[in-house]
Amino acid sequence: MFRFMKKNESPPLWATTLLSSAVAIRDAIKNLDESGLKLVLAVDEYGRLVGTVSDGDVRRGLLRGLNLDNPISEIMYKTPLVVPQNIGVDIVTQLMSANRVHQIPIVDSNLKVVGLHLWDDVGYTKKRPNTIFIMAGGRGQRLMPLTTDVPKPMMLVGGKPMMQILIERASSEGFRRFIISLHYLGNIIEQYFGNGEKFGVEINYVREDAPLGTAGSIGLWKHKFEEPIIVTNGDVLSDIKYSDLLDFHNYQNADATMAVHPHIWQNPFGVVEVEGYNLVGFSEKPVVKNYVNAGIYVLSPKIVESIKINQHVNMPDIFMQGKEAGLTSIVYPIHEKWMDVGNPEDLLLANHLNS
Repeated sequence: MFRFMKKNESPPLWATTLLSSAVAIRDAIKNLDESGLKLVLAVDEYGRLVGTVSDGDVRRGLLRGLNLDNPISEIMYKTPLVVPQNIGVDIVTQLMSANRVHQIPIVDSNLKVVGLHLWDDVGYTKKRPNTIFIMAGGRGQRLMPLTTDVPKPMMLVGGKPMMQILIERASSEGFRRFIISLHYLGNIIEQYFGNGEKFGVEINYVREDAPLGTAGSIGLWKHKFEEPIIVTNGDVLSDIKYSDLLDFHNYQNADATMAVHPHIWQNPFGVVEVEGYNLVGFSEKPVVKNYVNAGIYVLSPKIVESIKINQHVNMPDIFMQGKEAGLTSIVYPIHEKWMDVGNPEDLLLANHLNS
């Protein structure tokens, strides 16, 4: 259950997560990706623990308007749960369960970090009971004529169909259950993936007789979901970890979670600020930051049950209807690589990045 860091390890993996609290958020993101331990240990110049940074801390900081150059001292959790070296495994297990954490730093009497308790063994993949629902019925109009005879999710990126990349990444995180929504040239998708056995997963299908919007096909599945489901467009390429997205959704007790990606645009001109005829000031090539819908979601069973069979509905409508009904709709800002392959130029870029 736990991986204990021994003194004679050279170097111990947990030690790679020690960062000065003055380093930039971008350095913390890199460290989280490279260590795989899902935690950065922020220390002072004497090696004493002053805070921790998780993936969730990063995303909350970005939502507050911070940028990747801000120091991690502005996002770190300053009163993390810690334990001494001589504490028993049973107590650590209870602490982790009670506090819903997967890592607890081990410190000495001076708060210097000497190790890290981990819930899972490094490299262990927890099997997930949740279903991933893939929207793959679109015509790919902007990719015409490339999609005349091939459905958009089957466009090759790095020698593989985009949807195969999606399924393999999700499978590597422990997801085994998939439902694919078909419409345009759906027979090609079904012939390629079959029941999913050759990919080590289970695949079922629903079919739209007519387009039902970006969420309507979910209502075609006749069985009840007991767990939240992940919904993704079949033409989205991202390094997002579905398990992290799901954990975030569950931790926030959300009913609907939408992954959002930052879109930054710089006005090429100096902007004149006016009130009526009066000149108020100038902004030299101002930068505007917004978040765009990334096409990846988590929906609770109660949200799914609200989607009726053959109901034409788009995903933003589902979120707004949920809010109006008093349900919790949240966003999950992603800093990972993300691309919506919408036109031939995007497809060329995706192949370049994956070559």
